[in-house]
Order: sequence, then C-alpha cells, then structure tokens
Amino acid sequence: MDKWFNVGKIVNTHGIRGEVRVISRTDFPDERYKQGNQLFLFKPGTKEPIELVVASHRVHKNFDLLTFEGYHNVNQVEPMRDGILKVPESQRGDLTEGEYYFQDIIGCLVATIEGEEIGKVVEILTPGANDVWVVKGGKGKEILIPYIEDVVKRVDIKDKVILIEPMEGLLS
Repeated sequence: MDKWFNVGKIVNTHGIRGEVRVISRTDFPDERYKQGNQLFLFKPGTKEPIELVVASHRVHKNFDLLTFEGYHNVNQVEPMRDGILKVPESQRGDLTEGEYYFQDIIGCLVATIEGEEIGKVVEILTPGANDVWVVKGGKGKEILIPYIEDVVKRVDIKDKVILIEPMEGLLS
C-alpha cells in the first residue's frame, strides 16, 4: 500500500476550458505540475483516486491553474472541486543533503543543542533567501527559526528532532 502525499487542493474551476484553481501544498510546483506528470485526485467521500495527467500549468493570483488530459471544459472539471491532489511516495524525488520536504519538517520537535525543548514546527514560510520554520512553543507562543547553517545544527527526520543553536535574541 503506497503512502500518499498531498500536493494541492482544487478549490474552484477557472474559465470554461477545463482549468482548475489549485491551492498548492507542494515544495516544487513547477516540477510537480509539469506537463505530462501524473497526479491522483481524491474526491471527498471516495476511496479510490482518479488518475490525472497534467496538460498545462500556469500561475495566476497566488493560485496554480492546471488542466488535465481528457478534460476540456468546465462541466468535466466541476466535480473535481474540493478534491485533494496527491502523489504516491514513489514519485517523491530525492533531495540533496540539507534539503527536506515540508511534510518531513512539520511536526518535528525543536530543541537547543543544550537540550532545552522549544516546541514543534507547525508551518514553513518561504519569504525569500531562506525558509523560516514556525515553531509553536509552550503557552502557544510562536518562534520563527531561520533555516540557516548558523542556527539549525542537526535535522533528524527519522526521529523527528531538530537541534538548533539560537542566535542572540531568537528565543526572547
């Protein structure tokens, strides 16, 4: 049984030519939504996915707009609304050292190299030069951890633990 990974949610149709509006959850949208790539649609209330092949991809107002082979008008794609697009684990590409999938980082426990627990990663922001990991600490406080070598010292995906050496003022 394959493990599935969420890459986006179809939130609406776009126009009349079979385009769907997707809120993307993938780390690599240009790669994932490349023409000819295979995605699997899980519609609410169904167990079996529908296999889809990407025909086109473009970005419009913070949405990824996709069309699929064999679906050429709005009436064919309307039933896809609220469906989740997924890929099997076998389609996850290999990453270079120091690169991680968002879903592997979210949920990891963050602690200092001295052993002080900070909290768990709940979100990843991608504002520019480096990612920022949002860590929810005790009492619900959010701490922003920049994913840079000076701060993040060890990432253990298997044990879901990240060790950091906080810069001055990072935890205050």
